[in-house]
Amino acid sequence: MTTPTALSSAALSTGPSVGPAGLAVLASARWPANCRDEPPAIAGFVNSSFSPLAAALADLCLRSYFGPPPADPARGDQIAIVLASTTGDIATAAAIASAVDEGRRVPPLLFFQSNHNAVAGYIAARWGLAGPVVCTIPAGDAPTDAITSATLLIEDAAALAALVIVADSSRPGEAEGTALLLGPESWPPAIDTRVPDIAPQANTGDRSP
Repeated sequence: MTTPTALSSAALSTGPSVGPAGLAVLASARWPANCRDEPPAIAGFVNSSFSPLAAALADLCLRSYFGPPPADPARGDQIAIVLASTTGDIATAAAIASAVDEGRRVPPLLFFQSNHNAVAGYIAARWGLAGPVVCTIPAGDAPTDAITSATLLIEDAAALAALVIVADSSRPGEAEGTALLLGPESWPPAIDTRVPDIAPQANTGDRSP
């Protein structure tokens, strides 16, 4: 059995590997990717690269396994989302604090996106994932914390698989992270183990997934 600490390194690999309790890393991705330096903007999220980073990681990982969204319903309904970050969305927090300090109106979208569940919900809607959503800001190693949380969800029968995202965008232009799809070894292999390119998503005037 692979421990969560050992499995965290699998998030950086390009091929599936065996995980804890008979689970496998079915697909993985990292950012920065070869396709572009900045995550593409997504509708309804402004001023910060954190949410676009999480969405880009999800797209890269899930496209390599399912192809274009949404996921296969038979499996998507059983996939949880675990989003972990040691920094959280610093840019959004700073923008809200600056507006309050200067007596300016805070844009409503900043309140919406300041909750990490917002981008996790966006990913769930875009990909048709119906499992539970967990967002954490761990004090220790984020990949280990995220994989441990995902494993517990699966062991508790809350989900059969989990999309695990570790994201950090503490400074502009320095967005980075990893993602992996952790699921049963019995699930079929990824349709394409190459890292796919991701097209820009809906324009900023469209709030739909």
